[in-house]
Amino acid sequence: MQVSVETTQGLERRLTISVPAEKVDVEVKNRLRHIAKTQRINGFRPGKVPPSVIQKRYGKSVRQEVAGELMQRNFVEAIVAEKINPAGRPNFVAKSNEDGKAFEFEATFEIYPEVKLSGLDAIKVERPVAEVTDEDLDEMFVTLQKQHQTWKENKRKTKKGDKLTLDFLGRVDGEEFEGGKAEAFELELGAGRMIPGFEKEITGMKAGEEKTIKVTFPEDYHAENLKGKEAEFDIVIHKTEGSVLPKVDDEFAKLFGVEDGGVEALRTEVSKNMTRELTQAVKAKVKEQVIEGLLAANELDLPAALVAQEIEVLRKQAMERFSGQMDPNNLPELPNDMFEEQAKRRVKIGLLLGEVIKVNELKVDESKVNELIASAASAYEDPKEVIEYYATNKELNQQMQNVALEEQAVELLVESAKVKDKKASFKDIMNPEGK
Repeated sequence: MQVSVETTQGLERRLTISVPAEKVDVEVKNRLRHIAKTQRINGFRPGKVPPSVIQKRYGKSVRQEVAGELMQRNFVEAIVAEKINPAGRPNFVAKSNEDGKAFEFEATFEIYPEVKLSGLDAIKVERPVAEVTDEDLDEMFVTLQKQHQTWKENKRKTKKGDKLTLDFLGRVDGEEFEGGKAEAFELELGAGRMIPGFEKEITGMKAGEEKTIKVTFPEDYHAENLKGKEAEFDIVIHKTEGSVLPKVDDEFAKLFGVEDGGVEALRTEVSKNMTRELTQAVKAKVKEQVIEGLLAANELDLPAALVAQEIEVLRKQAMERFSGQMDPNNLPELPNDMFEEQAKRRVKIGLLLGEVIKVNELKVDESKVNELIASAASAYEDPKEVIEYYATNKELNQQMQNVALEEQAVELLVESAKVKDKKASFKDIMNPEGK
């Protein structure tokens, strides 16, 4: 086998491989000989078909079959010998495939880029330092109470947090528009379900009251014909209800599966969950900054094949999400450019973190894997059962090992980065935009 390597452009390479004629011809003859023994052809006894007849009938297809297998096999041998690392599948083209002549073919493919890490000590990280306070815990309990709130009808003026039952009829330029009408519509004030200004205009109204309000659709509204348009809505309030929160007592604790220990046991459990979520959020913020710094300091040529593979992964994930909301048969074909930037980013991150792992000879820390599994399991009612499931499911366990190895790489980068601790609150980290 003779091999020549050519750089065509960027990361693309072309191998020209020549396989000796005798190697191809022997393989073709052996297969034709096998066919002659097994094929039944009218006019000839089994196993007595002349080679010329077999050659005429099957020679071309057998030679193509042999060529396909030889291309695959010799390509693998060539990249091993030339120490080439392909990114994606090759495109084969047979250049010469005739009896008695060397079989020559080309394999065009992309290789992984050479990654040389730089600027790691210039990465800047602002690490939040926070803890769960009694005030945070009290606010979380209000949230838990709201999850089990009931409603009581009232006659007073409405305020934020009240639930209204109303009719509305909307007009733009004096004409009704699609989606602008509803009857017996339930709306919780402050939930932000309506266009800006709508809830504000009806706050303070009482049951039985009618009013016409004016609001303006935002410029980025999803309906093209309503973007930036001023609208009038006729409002009729039928019923107003105020929220009634449950009392925080032992019965309240039982709503969340706490049978023993009452409120104090529930507070301990909630505090533990909040602390776990806070720890994960801090870790995520640090990782995000490290990744951004790593990307900014290192430019890479990306193999188109890897980007295409990642686009398919993202497309499949999106289709799975949409399939729960729409008939899978009616889902549109999602275009590549919808995922291209995210795919490029993910491929680049993978290549850079892969190099960090390689250069530092990182191996999976089993204690970290166990720690990650235990953390994930703690969110379930029976953590032990979840841990055992991970232990018996090779795919899930491998996924967690990959996560652990990535975390080890990020932690290594943090060690060399310029890290500055900044005091923060639970709210700052868990709800940075105040939403």
